[in-house]
Amino acid sequence: MKKHKQDIIRALLEILPEDAVLHDEEDLHPYECDGLSAYRRLPMVVALPTTTEQVQQILNYCYRHDISVVARGAGTGLSGGALPVDDGLLLSLAKFKNILEVDSDAKIARVQPGVRNLAISQAVDQHDLYYAPDPSSQIACTIGGNVAENSGGVHCLKYGLTVHNIQQLKIVTIEGELLTIGNSGLDSAGYDLLALMTGSEGMLAVIVEVTVKLLPKPERAQVILAAFDDVTKAGAAVGNIISAGIIPAGLEMMDKLAIRAAEDFVHAGYPVDAEAILLCELDGTNAEVSEHVLQVRDIVHNSGATEVRTAKNEEERLAFWKGRKAAFPAVGRISPDYYCMDGTIPRKRLPEVLQTMADLSEEYNLPVANVFHAGDGNLHPLILYDANIPGELERTEEFGGKILELCVSVGGSITGEHGVGLEKINQMCVQFDSLELIQFHAVKHAFDKKGLLNPGKAVPTLHRCAEFGAMHIHHGEMPHPELERF
Repeated sequence: MKKHKQDIIRALLEILPEDAVLHDEEDLHPYECDGLSAYRRLPMVVALPTTTEQVQQILNYCYRHDISVVARGAGTGLSGGALPVDDGLLLSLAKFKNILEVDSDAKIARVQPGVRNLAISQAVDQHDLYYAPDPSSQIACTIGGNVAENSGGVHCLKYGLTVHNIQQLKIVTIEGELLTIGNSGLDSAGYDLLALMTGSEGMLAVIVEVTVKLLPKPERAQVILAAFDDVTKAGAAVGNIISAGIIPAGLEMMDKLAIRAAEDFVHAGYPVDAEAILLCELDGTNAEVSEHVLQVRDIVHNSGATEVRTAKNEEERLAFWKGRKAAFPAVGRISPDYYCMDGTIPRKRLPEVLQTMADLSEEYNLPVANVFHAGDGNLHPLILYDANIPGELERTEEFGGKILELCVSVGGSITGEHGVGLEKINQMCVQFDSLELIQFHAVKHAFDKKGLLNPGKAVPTLHRCAEFGAMHIHHGEMPHPELERF
């Protein structure tokens, strides 16, 4: 039986202290959106537990009374994945911020979901270890959110996404049951539920503990900056580097608009007259890095680079990366608003896709700043717009949808690391057919048969796809009626 707001507040106060249950409107506004601020909605109530037992009690209560739950980390996500439900509970894991254990011999760390990404590397620095995935928001984003979205970062080309860098999760189901997924060893028997849970966007369970893998710091890391007078030449150079058998630690690309914004913001030393730059980081032993630096310099010269620099010291290396990681806020300084897209494509299609995006930019009369993980084909076009102009947000969203559909058309996908959330739910209808979506719903139903966890996100109903015009529904293709709620 559905409970009224006052009943829910009273029940929560039996589990949590008074200051951990927020329900007045002024206290709810900080939770009305995530990094996709174009969509805003107030939750009915916010709970801030500090223990796993409290999370179990809260979820069990919500399950028994059919109350929707949206779990939230730091709120840095960019796809509306943490957008609240106005008649539901927002479950904040912000107080789960302890590093529980560091085992330097096994090269693992057990952490709570509210621990910041960067804090893990800072905590294990004394052991000459680090945590490899490094999203641009790593100073603020939390490991629980990283697992929910399967985040990557500038070093994901060589070291992988979050899914490749965790070993174990502790999760709480909507019924309040505590489960352990994976183990502290290097492999687990049975189904790969660890991978299933990573990137599930809070739709299957609530994460309360993460065991991450740690890596030894490389003996040496060096960055090459290559400038180009044509963005398609820079795109082709990416493929040429990988084709030579070199796997850089990071291979990032920025176009002219992003270069100028970042340089004005952090003064990284970028060549502002370039149409595009590549940042290629090579790490490993001294001998290995020396050999690869010479090879990459030759490759980018032969690919048409107009200028090639090698970071002279660690300070300059960090400055080059500071500019890249500050690109998103830097672009925010030159436009009233921007819409950050996230799609992936095969590397060989990069020049073609960049040209098509430039054509779309002209068609919609909206500038685009391109910042992306070029090495693994993960694009992050930033569409610049002004939400104060009537209809411009809608036009921007349409343009963004065209970019995602372009990614699918060349053999890519609609997301690389930001997740689907609410933002890309229509494009799910483009990437997947009805039978695939039915399977997604079946997995959701196995974990959350009432559809209470993060409802309305990530996986569209078939009816929604039919309304979007991307799918024709035949008789007999609809999932179980209970699944169609999701």
